[in-house]
Amino acid sequence: MRVGSNPARLVQEVAQPAEITVTVVNCIPFLSGYYEQSLEVLKAVVESLNDSREEDHPFDVMIFDNHSCADVRSYLQSAEEQGKIQYLVLSDKNIGKIGAWNYMFGAAQGKYVVFADGDIYFRPGWLSASLDLISSFPKVGMVTARPLRTPGKYSQATFLWGQQQGEGVYQEGKFLDWDVYLEHTDSIGITREIARKDYENDRDHLLTFQGHCAYIGATHFQFLTRKDVLAKIMPLPSEQPMRGERAFDIAVDALGYLRLCTEKPLVMHMGNRLPAGLTPSPPPRRKHPGLKRVAHLPGVRNVLLWLYNQIFQIFFHDVD
Repeated sequence: MRVGSNPARLVQEVAQPAEITVTVVNCIPFLSGYYEQSLEVLKAVVESLNDSREEDHPFDVMIFDNHSCADVRSYLQSAEEQGKIQYLVLSDKNIGKIGAWNYMFGAAQGKYVVFADGDIYFRPGWLSASLDLISSFPKVGMVTARPLRTPGKYSQATFLWGQQQGEGVYQEGKFLDWDVYLEHTDSIGITREIARKDYENDRDHLLTFQGHCAYIGATHFQFLTRKDVLAKIMPLPSEQPMRGERAFDIAVDALGYLRLCTEKPLVMHMGNRLPAGLTPSPPPRRKHPGLKRVAHLPGVRNVLLWLYNQIFQIFFHDVD
């Protein structure tokens, strides 16, 4: 039985979603080993998003948490209460990155949708630079807010478009600065020796159109797209926690959309460790040089690494 009238009937209007929805997927099952600094990395993601907000381009932040540990969820709930996150989804099981995509891209209300992994740092100007490219170039499907050398086979439509334009639109050569290239390869664990060799041997592919420059290619760890593009591609099959993202790249290319990167590095992949300059001062820890020497003995080291791997597998499968 209802007594009285619902006060909500007196409300004449409701808040409207922003034209841009920034989506982030996160999974931190525990805070040790590989994930020791992951909560600090996630905090850097959320803070950098809010610090880089632009008055002309308001956006909502949506975070999908794939069954992280209690400390991570507590932080996310606190950030939501502070207004740093507009939509927070706490999944009671790990449905994988593609599963999170299927949920978030379907739920996002913005005309434009941004995606980022839970270890991407946003620099000021990343959004306006991305929007400039998506509005200046024709039929853009993905824009990543940093220059990267990505596999050309996933950007065949972009190459074809560039090569069919007049003189000066498409250029091949070495345009990417070494420091910009190195920032990304360092973050994904490529040695500097290999990175230097690849940098010297590979070439960049640059497009100049209507006064805007863009590198050919994009990456699924961070990109901006349009909701109508997503409607043609999603949902995708979700079978493994961290596999299948290439299906999105392939679909964007197959539909004839351009895949582009901004000229400047406006986002940064951090990985599982905070970059220099963002690293907080760790609390003092007692040193155990004798224990460390024992742990590095060949036989002991192998056993400890095997045990660590087994523990990791137990925790990992437990959150699937």
